[in-house]
Amino acid sequence: MRDAVIVEAVRTPVGKGKPTGALHGVHPVDLLAHSLREVVARSGIDPELIDDVIGGVVTAVGEQGSNLTRRAALAAGFPESVPATTVDRQCGSSQQAIHFAAQGVIAGAYDIVVAAGVESMSRVPMGANLIGAEDVTGVGFAERYPEGLVPQGISAELIAARWNLGRTQLDEFALSSHEKAARATKDGSFDAQLAPLAGLTADEGIRLGSTLETLSGLRPAYYSEAMAARFPEIDWNITAANASQINDGSSAVLIMTSERAAQLGLRPLARVHSFAVAGDDPLLMLTAVIPATRKVLHRAGLQLSDIDLFEVNEAFSSVVLAWAHDTGADLAKVNVNGGAIAIGHPLGASGGRLATTLVHAMHDHGARWGLQTMCEAGGLANATIYERIR
Repeated sequence: MRDAVIVEAVRTPVGKGKPTGALHGVHPVDLLAHSLREVVARSGIDPELIDDVIGGVVTAVGEQGSNLTRRAALAAGFPESVPATTVDRQCGSSQQAIHFAAQGVIAGAYDIVVAAGVESMSRVPMGANLIGAEDVTGVGFAERYPEGLVPQGISAELIAARWNLGRTQLDEFALSSHEKAARATKDGSFDAQLAPLAGLTADEGIRLGSTLETLSGLRPAYYSEAMAARFPEIDWNITAANASQINDGSSAVLIMTSERAAQLGLRPLARVHSFAVAGDDPLLMLTAVIPATRKVLHRAGLQLSDIDLFEVNEAFSSVVLAWAHDTGADLAKVNVNGGAIAIGHPLGASGGRLATTLVHAMHDHGARWGLQTMCEAGGLANATIYERIR
């Protein structure tokens, strides 16, 4: 029976997604090419053996448009014979790329695949692909949701209100993310996964020295009179501090069968054990991580208590805290090296970034089982279970 294993997983340090950020000067194609080149170089395989490169990106326009994964593979020096494609499942795009790659390997369509992702939010701003579009919903969608959906920040506020998550709780979680990421950086926990670029050797957005008192002075990031009138239940607790950052970065994961890995003399990091994708209320938008987690555990035949480590994307503090409340997960096992609030959230790269961080952390902690899940625009979520095998 065929399986799918990860033999290498790398990512760039995550840069601040602004013109002053360390990675702003790197074209998105070159940003992705760097991780593609690095993941293959570390494995030592001949890139001609790669059956496909599947990359994720969210804002596929301009420099990131028109199947940038193909251009990145060529920029990385891969042979012209190696194909590539780009997928979009919003923030989970590169996690979906991992799913497609592993599923293709298990099915026998591939033997060796690279799953990857990139986003340069400083060069291609979020939402740039919607500029000039007068109508992105169509008739049927508008009829089903006549009041319209809302920006993700409003969804995060609705989640905080529904799960009774106050400002202090949200800010405490955010501070913890920075503390854990700073500790992981200092003790070298990220060293094996990082591929430095443009002089950046560590994640650029990690901050220390903030306090609850300091964070309490920040204004709500998404308040408006119109939204306050529409949603009187919102207390307006989402700020820049308890939300993920805007960032630049890329990631890449090399996947093949364990049999092929043995033939090439490679020792896998982890087996891609089980997959799930789920949908949920598109108004709340970010809650599908809850049913996706339950779904992937059921498919794997595992209990929540079997999972040693979790990586849950910190789009907002409220998302992770609501997920933990409803699943019953132990927060001590969640994002043990910090999450997107501290490390950053370069959209299309984040699924691969979380996977890379998780499989390396599993080895550092001697964990057998790891579970990754990410909320995605439109009320979607991917979930993946990995098994450490060395």
